[in-house]
Amino acid sequence: MFQNSTPKYLSLFSGCGGLDLGFSQAGLEGVLSADIDDAALSVHSTNLKHPVIKLDLTKELPAVDSSVEIDVLLAGSPCQGFSTAGLRKVDDPRNSLLFVAAQVSEKLKPKVVVAENVPGALSGEHKKYWATLHEQLQAQGYSTVDLHVNSADFGVAQRRKRIFLIAWCTGAISNFFLPKKPIVSLGDVLGNLDGVANHQPIYLDRETDDYKIAVRIAPGQKLTNARSGCRVIHTWDIPEVFGSTTMQERDVLEHVLKLRRQDRRRDFGDADPVCTKFLTKTYGRNVIESLVGKKYLRQVGEYHDLTGTFNGKFRRLEFATQSRTVDTRFGDHRLFLHPLENRGFTVREAARIQGFPDQFLFSGTLTQQFRMIGNAVPPPLACSVAQLVRSLLNK
Repeated sequence: MFQNSTPKYLSLFSGCGGLDLGFSQAGLEGVLSADIDDAALSVHSTNLKHPVIKLDLTKELPAVDSSVEIDVLLAGSPCQGFSTAGLRKVDDPRNSLLFVAAQVSEKLKPKVVVAENVPGALSGEHKKYWATLHEQLQAQGYSTVDLHVNSADFGVAQRRKRIFLIAWCTGAISNFFLPKKPIVSLGDVLGNLDGVANHQPIYLDRETDDYKIAVRIAPGQKLTNARSGCRVIHTWDIPEVFGSTTMQERDVLEHVLKLRRQDRRRDFGDADPVCTKFLTKTYGRNVIESLVGKKYLRQVGEYHDLTGTFNGKFRRLEFATQSRTVDTRFGDHRLFLHPLENRGFTVREAARIQGFPDQFLFSGTLTQQFRMIGNAVPPPLACSVAQLVRSLLNK
């Protein structure tokens, strides 16, 4: 069908252009991309060259010249309402933005529609939105299927799970198999960065508490009081920052760490505070009050719990493995540490982990740059999906 012409795509919620870049790398031509973020659109237009427009898709749909045939519609609607990292409110207004893809497809009649989001869109009450999008597209005559993917399987140095809804009306039959690519580690992508654009490391000041914490965290470790094992550093292991403890006090803290997971009362979460009467009877009131005063324990009604029970901060990544998901806060050293150096990641390092080439330039504030990178679809993954889409177009 497209032996003598280039298939064309239109992109909604395009951000800085990760999904668009992958489709362009697969040989498709961008006709128009729409988003509401000025900083992301600036980066998009600088790197991808095809027209971009600022558009509030909650109020208005893109206008396209009737003479232009759109073969593929891309839609990477916001994931915050579905993500398990957020509040997951079922009535989050951003969840309904999934349906914009169906509204635009009804208007433009593309041959293929590609919608992307996080796996959380398929769990709990939230799955009704994803199911409705399937129904809306099927009512328009499309066949639909879901693809569950992990970016680490497609040449990306990152474990990032996503779902794609593929809808098509070309009559094509496909097994919807995406060939996997060789595994890429952080060590493969984080070398030879001297002089590369968007790479300005910010090292931690040796006099700060953050530096003193960072030097105690080895590759593969994190700071948390909610877990135990060789990959965990507890706050009481860093007395120069969090305060000294006696051997008896450390025994109490280690015991509470185990009990809060073993002696469960609630049917949610993975731990519960420990009974104060039991602790005072076992160790004495003075020891418990001392740990409260040192802010290692906190009182919760008739119970005591550890402080610092966040899932993990100051995570130091490892060169030999893939990164965790590059989210919008990836530049914060209190969340993610460079594998060897006492600092967070640079914009270029985050971009490389996402699979952006060094020629793809980012601008705006650091916060804006990390946000647009974290929100992007990894281009190598997008390119693999685009190659599948091309097979649907070439019936």
